[in-house]
Formats: sequence, C-alpha cells, structure tokens
Amino acid sequence: MKLRVSHLSRYEYAQTVAFSPHLLYLQPRETRFLRVSRFASNITPHAKVGQMPDALGNHALIAHFWDRADALSIRTEFEIETLETNPFDFLLRQDAAAFPFAYEPYERFLLSPYLPVSAEGSAEACEAWLAKHVSIRPSETVAFLSALNQRLYQTLQYARRDDAGVQSAAATLASGIGACRDYAVALADLCRTLGFAARFVSGYLYSEGNDHRTDNAMHAWTEVYLPGAGWKGIDPTHGIFCTEAYIPVAHAPVPECVNPVQGSYYSPVRVPSQLTTTVLVERFGG
Repeated sequence: MKLRVSHLSRYEYAQTVAFSPHLLYLQPRETRFLRVSRFASNITPHAKVGQMPDALGNHALIAHFWDRADALSIRTEFEIETLETNPFDFLLRQDAAAFPFAYEPYERFLLSPYLPVSAEGSAEACEAWLAKHVSIRPSETVAFLSALNQRLYQTLQYARRDDAGVQSAAATLASGIGACRDYAVALADLCRTLGFAARFVSGYLYSEGNDHRTDNAMHAWTEVYLPGAGWKGIDPTHGIFCTEAYIPVAHAPVPECVNPVQGSYYSPVRVPSQLTTTVLVERFGG
C-alpha cells in the first residue's frame, strides 16, 4: 500500500516569543516492511534542522531557531510504501508458542526498559482488571494476545482528548474512557503485568471510512515483543493486530519520550498560545 501523509502543526502566540531547540518525532522509521520514498519538512520561522537517531533508534529532527515570531508552523510531508499485508505471517519460537513463557536471560536484559509497569498503582489496577475481564485465557500466545486486545477494546469507550498528557493505565481502566494514547498505555501495562515486554508507538493510520478515532490526528498503539517474531503491533483502539495501514514513527517505553513536538517558547511575560493541527493520510498509486 502506498500512502501520502501531510501533517501541519501551527502554534499561535499573543505576541512575539523566542524558541528553544525543538525535538520532532514526525519522520517514519524504515524497516523491511516500510519504505520511505520522500520526506520533506518546512518550518517557519526559519530554523536550522538536523537529523539524529535517538537512543531507541527512532528518527528525530532537531530544529534550532534564531528569530522571534508570533507563530510557529511545522509542516511535514512524506510518501511511504507499507508491505505487511498479513500481520500474522510469522512463526514464534517453539518455547514461546504457548502462554505463559519466559524470555531468555539475554532477552530480559535487552528488554528491561519495556518490562516494568509504567506508573505507580497501575500494576494493582491491571491485575484487578485481568481477574475480572480475562478469567478464561487461551493457552496459545497469539490467541491470548488477540483475546486480551479484543477484551480491552470492548470494555473501553473512546473519547478524543485534545488536552496534553496521557492517562495512567489505572485511570483509564477505572474510568473506562480514553483516547488512543490512553488505550495504548493501558494495553502496554496489561501486557507487562502478564510478563510481556511492551512499548508505546506513535504514528499514523490510514482509514478508508469515516473513523473518528483517527480523524485529523496522529495515532498510537502498542508493540509486544514475541520471540521468533520480534516486535508486533497491536491496536487496542480498534481491537486488531496492526496491518499495512499503520505507519509507525517512534516507539518508547513511555509516551512522554516520543511526543511529536517537544520544545518551549520564551517571553518575559506570560503569553497565551493556541495550537491548530491538520493531518491527512491518503492512499495513492492504486
């Protein structure tokens, strides 16, 4: 599937301000299933933009500003081909085919950032939710993860939140309401409670229908590490394993590490600001 993505973030300020360097997680990562043919960025006011791989292997842009302005506009556009048509086209290592299983010692060492539950109080909340909602557990690993994902999808109610921040798994499971980033954190911590290594993923999703969950916004989901298959994407907001319609941009143990735009503005007085975002994901080339 060939997809074209256009993303504009525009920040408007009540008066001119100065800007710190901004870290941008807006460039998709390339894998054997993801081929980026074009990527371009345009930032106003003028900025010197560099690229750097972060500590987790994500593509990050860093923008340095010299001019003051009363607006900051960050536009990125790219074209990508996604090739993972069958999300279940893998074979697990024999000892991981049945759940529960144990990671090898070297795997546990490498996966250590992705094993602990992310927030205080979430482990107990996850254990209580699992006892209530997942009392019958398939013995086959992939079937179990599918059932867990479906159960979370069925019990939560989606609500778009434009305010900053991410709810803890405990808060989302208690309220039963959340945005896609809240779903992703909840599933990651549920998986960690069960012994899986899991991480948060930020990216884009192509939807052919009128999907209010992804309308004019980036998307978030979870990846779980499965021996023999590697990191596999699971989307609790839609209750499915990730397909070729998903474009991962950045991953991390916690979402705060990969906020799409990270930076500050400066002024000697308090200056109100307003953010407007436009995201378009479209298919092209048949």
